[in-house]
Amino acid sequence: MARVKGGTSAHARHKKIIDMASGYRGRSSTSFRIAIERVEKGLQYAYRDRRTKKRQFRRLWIQRINAGAREHGMTYSLFMSGLGKAGIELDRKVLSELAISEPEAFKALVDEASAALATS
Repeated sequence: MARVKGGTSAHARHKKIIDMASGYRGRSSTSFRIAIERVEKGLQYAYRDRRTKKRQFRRLWIQRINAGAREHGMTYSLFMSGLGKAGIELDRKVLSELAISEPEAFKALVDEASAALATS
């Protein structure tokens, strides 16, 4: 029985890692040993940052809503509380888009929130 050498599968495995490392600087994109380390670290960052991205976007939306609400003399906290009491259920992403692109509609929401706070 003939001896089986692993050249084909090893080459495919190396090629897969080197392809994933394309675009890296220096030997990280050409040397297999270094490319393995860089690719594994990159995958760790990707895994971590898929979760971090959600937090960062929520923080951005809150900042935008707060800026829009303060233009109309209300804080973010009071605005969100007033929306809840008024029964308006819009998520932060939509509210931030309204604050940027539709200031008149956002002003109407601020008025609704302040009216709901005044009646309670």
